[in-house]
Amino acid sequence: MKFLARIGLAAAVVLVIGWTFSAHPAITAAAAPQQPETGPYRVLAPIASGNLLLFPVVRAEGKSPGETPFITLDEGIKSGEVEVTEAGNVRGLVRPRPHDGGAWDGVMPPAENCRGDEVNTLVLVNHSKRPLLLLAGEIVTGGKQDRIIAKDRIVPTDADPIDLSVFCIEPGRWTESSETFGASAKAPKRSFMVQPAVRERAMADQNQQEVWDSVHGAIAQMEAAPASSGSSGGGIGSGASADASAAPLPPATTSYAKVMESDAISEKVDEAAAPVMRDREQVLAKLRGENAIGVVVAVRGRIVWADLFANSDLLSRYWTKLVRSYAAESITETDDHAAPSVADAQRFLNAPADGVTETSEGEVGVYRYTQLRSGGAETFVLESLLPGTGYDVHLSKMRLREPVARIHPPQPPLYRAPEPIYPQPIFRPEVYQPDVDR
Repeated sequence: MKFLARIGLAAAVVLVIGWTFSAHPAITAAAAPQQPETGPYRVLAPIASGNLLLFPVVRAEGKSPGETPFITLDEGIKSGEVEVTEAGNVRGLVRPRPHDGGAWDGVMPPAENCRGDEVNTLVLVNHSKRPLLLLAGEIVTGGKQDRIIAKDRIVPTDADPIDLSVFCIEPGRWTESSETFGASAKAPKRSFMVQPAVRERAMADQNQQEVWDSVHGAIAQMEAAPASSGSSGGGIGSGASADASAAPLPPATTSYAKVMESDAISEKVDEAAAPVMRDREQVLAKLRGENAIGVVVAVRGRIVWADLFANSDLLSRYWTKLVRSYAAESITETDDHAAPSVADAQRFLNAPADGVTETSEGEVGVYRYTQLRSGGAETFVLESLLPGTGYDVHLSKMRLREPVARIHPPQPPLYRAPEPIYPQPIFRPEVYQPDVDR
């Protein structure tokens, strides 16, 4: 993978420079470099948005792979070219295939070969003529529960339905609201994915219970956060109180998506992201002009995340849902820290993975997904192996809230939820009432 090779070289250069200065005390501290090595990426001055700092990232060598062939999940669902459904409905999604060299005989797989619905598995088919790009943390709503994509992946064109690894973000429901799933928001300007705290649990912990716990905490914190005062300059979390016209809080629910879609919470998120989203097109034009491919994210002064893409076009297509997810994190995070510098963001991006463990998975000729685990941060790299590509499509780097080495034992087999109702919920709607005065 190109990113891993470049970051390894950068780490080696840093080690050599460090040895040189330690071995030659005659070289004074004044001669030491004041800025961290750039590595494969270079961090620019941040964009401030309330309690958020977004540091644009560009390629150090200034090159990009050019136009990419991918369709996004939101684009595919909106056009009807991508369909997601429960595992039990797979018979209706099987793509017709010629049989023995002749025309399709119209015979579907036998019923005994079709399994029932499963909490951690959905079925997806890509009808598009373009490969589908999926990012961990993207939301699909509907079916018997709202789910999030568990891992980055690429789904090629002209492929049979695939088992899609997911995590549930709505544990209180197991009744079908629709046979297929929809996008996370009806309006593009309110598009969102789960915030970094929930993405971390799905990507690093890879544990359904941890995801449920993080959803529970995020919902309670968002509901308890003070509403916007209605001014355009204030940020969420600044202590402003709700005015008389503020939108009412949503009814108690176990659904992260429904809470985020509610007027009350959506207004808080919009206010937190207002300085960036109000001038969205101008900001994106500036990012494209700088050939920015991603951002390093600081919430209340603490660097927590980085999302990098193959080019500026992919960044702009995911911009709204990413920024709104970062804004949601700024609502639920309560501890303030000193504002980080460009050098701090550069160090976070470049930090070598000491004591790293590496795992990878994927599909031959389609993609490779690599996870680098270390004590304080984890990096996930999605590399496209499709013809004409061969580059890193998306990179996520997270600062772990619990900086320990995470080497996970094998997960138990995915279980099937019994019919006709979901088993006793892990937590019920009434538990969601935050212990605060509203």
